Amino acid sequence: MTATTDGSTGAASQSHAAAASDTTLTTPEAAGVHEAAARAARRATDFLLSRQDAQGWWKGDLETNVTMDAEDLLLRQFLGIRDEKTTQAAAKFIRGEQRDDGTWATFYGGPGELSATVEAYVALRLAGDAPDAPHMAKASAWIRERGGIAAARVFTRIWLALFGWWKWEDLPELPPELIYFPTWFPLNIYNFGCWARQTIVPLTIVSAKRPVRPAPFALDELHTDPANPSPPQPLAPMTSWDGLFQRLDKVVRGYRRVAVRRLRKAAMNSAARWIVERQENDGCWGGIQPPAVYSVIALHLLGYDLQHPVLREGLASLDRFAVWREDGARMIEACQSPVWDTCLATIALVDAGLPVDHPQLVKAADWMLGEEIVRPGDWAVRRPGLPPGGWAFEFHNDQYPDIDDTAEVVLALRRVRHHDPERMDKAIGRAVRWNLGMQSKNGAWGAFDVDNTSPFPNRLPFCDFGEVIDPPSADVTAHVVEMLAAEGLAHDPRTRRGIDWLLAEQEPDGSWFGRWGVNYIYGTGSVVPALTAAGLPGSHPAIRRAVTWLESVQNDDGGWGEDLRSYKYAKEWSGRGASTASQTAWALMALLAAGEQDSKAVERGIRWLADTQREDGSWDEPYFTGTGFPWDFSINYHLYRQVFPLTALGRYLHGDPFERRLLAKKPHAEAQVH
Repeated sequence: MTATTDGSTGAASQSHAAAASDTTLTTPEAAGVHEAAARAARRATDFLLSRQDAQGWWKGDLETNVTMDAEDLLLRQFLGIRDEKTTQAAAKFIRGEQRDDGTWATFYGGPGELSATVEAYVALRLAGDAPDAPHMAKASAWIRERGGIAAARVFTRIWLALFGWWKWEDLPELPPELIYFPTWFPLNIYNFGCWARQTIVPLTIVSAKRPVRPAPFALDELHTDPANPSPPQPLAPMTSWDGLFQRLDKVVRGYRRVAVRRLRKAAMNSAARWIVERQENDGCWGGIQPPAVYSVIALHLLGYDLQHPVLREGLASLDRFAVWREDGARMIEACQSPVWDTCLATIALVDAGLPVDHPQLVKAADWMLGEEIVRPGDWAVRRPGLPPGGWAFEFHNDQYPDIDDTAEVVLALRRVRHHDPERMDKAIGRAVRWNLGMQSKNGAWGAFDVDNTSPFPNRLPFCDFGEVIDPPSADVTAHVVEMLAAEGLAHDPRTRRGIDWLLAEQEPDGSWFGRWGVNYIYGTGSVVPALTAAGLPGSHPAIRRAVTWLESVQNDDGGWGEDLRSYKYAKEWSGRGASTASQTAWALMALLAAGEQDSKAVERGIRWLADTQREDGSWDEPYFTGTGFPWDFSINYHLYRQVFPLTALGRYLHGDPFERRLLAKKPHAEAQVH
């Protein structure tokens, strides 16, 4: 029996997770699948309960790629604080991620990626790996074959410029005067998504200062021609967007030579104030690693010493992104996801039959309520009159609550019978009002901001590292629609606008694009439950098309999977890939919401989940099914493989939670949000 964090055992959960379904089992085969699902749900429930922190939250590792680890070592080298223990632990992890061809990928099973390979190689050189060692020689040869450092992304070349391995003059310019652009002006900082904004502001200081630290070694082996490491590149046609922005970069470079020194200094100081004002209580910036790294560098260049409270706490926060593995390797998380993991775990456990007043669920609700953000952040620039209320993804990120987490937290809280219903109702009321206020003009929702859809930021030569704007997406919009429907607002005009947008965004094959999860399976698995929750019948043409598509991409083994290459090659990879627990669950959640409980596709999917479950109640999932930037930055959320299969199993066994029971009494939602 697995012990839970409150000292009890999982026995109580088992009897509820195994509760009989109301569905009539018409065949012995269906009865067998039902029994297997109940057994899997019991084990998964106990496993998940055993992983809860004593404070009430859940958090799985957030695995990305080795650029996080390489840049962490380069930061420490730049600041003069790199130590041997950290270096060798990071190197052990980086070596373990190298592929047989000598490269590093950005997701499991993916192709070698040039910038990741360059950064990993340099990090291993810092750790003492010789350039003629077989694994290093193989990597450097591959890098040269792909164009060398000159072909790497701008961010990689910025890191190399910090040590003189690349010339600052050969990088796009990013002037700190950007901080003064008004919000109506193109390319002002609020035209960028919040993650890009937090990164670009400190990088304007770095770009202006152009620091160079002594290089501990040369990197000639990473150039196609060491005598000419940065050969001139032809400009795109002037009539194209790329050509226009390439020429704009030349103008900005020219401005550097004539910039008024007093204005530039004032701009850097204003940028520094902007950065310091957005430092979180735990010392980090935005709860994510990249802005923290560049903010530390920028402030240090402006004279903040390493013992200054801002930098001291910033560096301490970065240490908390480190995951030390049993073999001594050290992996850096790009971000941490406790709010997201906790609300998803709560939903999964209730949907699997755990009593709504179970002590661990109440503890989770208490923790989530304590994480509510009740002060304005950057989102208020576009919505200055909107009262705050919502949740972020991380432990500390009060500047940037997000619409997706807020919607899912509301859905989770409504599933729990809390001892202080008035507190719960007030928090949910604030969240619903805030989410409604963050609706974009097209009727949909982005993740962090309203109408963050400018076409210009992605065109900048500087911004070649991934998505830098935050337009509305089908998955976020679906989660908001599902939440609004659960709050009794399915027929509110704002909800209907969201539904209309979702219906218009359906792909010709019946799927939906997934912005924050991989990919069309995630989008479809998010949208179908939202549409049916809002009242669309399973017979609706859009839902039937979605069902047909999901059935068409089911794997022969009964599961579903989708490779990240679907972001780049949709025709070949949409809905295609090795079966995974999380993606199989998303497909099942859509099919179950569409009324396909008795279908062969559902039966085969449930059987796959039951058959692939480990003895301890968990699932293995090396594949990356989360998305940071489509194609460019991928995520393996280690808790996805637990929470989503349990949710799907629970809904197969017990049906939709809002239809089968009143989870909590609440005042009429209309009164809370107007």
